[in-house]
Amino acid sequence: MLIEAKQNVHELASLVGNIAQTDGDYCTPISALMLYRRSSASAPMPCIYGLGLGLAVQGGKRVTLGNEVFDYEAGQSLITTVDLPVVSYVTRASSIEPYLGVRLELDVRIIAQLAAEMEFAVPLQISTTRAMSVVTMDDGLKDALARLIRLLSEPQLIPLLAPLIQQEIAVRLLLGEHGSNLRRLVAVGSPSQQIAKVITWLKQHYTEDMPMDDLAAKAHMSPSTFRQHFRAVAGMSPLQYLKNLRLQDARQLMLNENLDAGNAAVRVGYESASQFSREYSRLFGEPPNRDIKRMRELA
Repeated sequence: MLIEAKQNVHELASLVGNIAQTDGDYCTPISALMLYRRSSASAPMPCIYGLGLGLAVQGGKRVTLGNEVFDYEAGQSLITTVDLPVVSYVTRASSIEPYLGVRLELDVRIIAQLAAEMEFAVPLQISTTRAMSVVTMDDGLKDALARLIRLLSEPQLIPLLAPLIQQEIAVRLLLGEHGSNLRRLVAVGSPSQQIAKVITWLKQHYTEDMPMDDLAAKAHMSPSTFRQHFRAVAGMSPLQYLKNLRLQDARQLMLNENLDAGNAAVRVGYESASQFSREYSRLFGEPPNRDIKRMRELA
């Protein structure tokens, strides 16, 4: 069984490596599917992970969420059930054995529909848990992912078969070790679902000033209960989450629209340029102008 499991991972690595032959991020004709290759360990990169499945098929990767560390290596998967500001970096890679990874976005509507139609052996415990988890992939999931990637060589079949395989992957995730987290996300009225709704609202309105009491009301919770559940799901306080959203968007504005730090700070909701610079340096390790210069040189 162990030999067969390793063969399945090697097959996935071979499929990804045949497409991702040089370092980079690879969009595919299946819009939800991304492939990655890195020939060396990378610097920590703050980013947002949305609802999706991350896979390491060769090498290793680390994701930090607040003070928590999630390591995953070949044959392991990481799932995120809500949008989370994380720091991500490749920890094990070389020119001989590069890091190879897969990212598959999940559709919350499909997850909700399938969960409502399925029967589960273990009743769902309505508790609040972290919206990120790492588990070892089972053979059925590896096989489904391999079929999805192989489909890239038959583009005429993608519109017909890719949705079916993606649905199969969602079913396997719901039935596997990631299942309880996904089910909490779509369980009507559960604390996790209420926090997920607030997080979705925050992503759309993060430039606005919103008292925490008002956010708690949106979740139909008292302020203290809201803060407790929010931290349990997102790994940080609502205020820290909001700061991360603003700072990461400001970075993108400076990179993509050539805004200076002052204008970017105002666009994302900061009133104090000095506070923006301090918090930016704390998250990204350098003041805004220096960080953007470094990012452009790397690009």
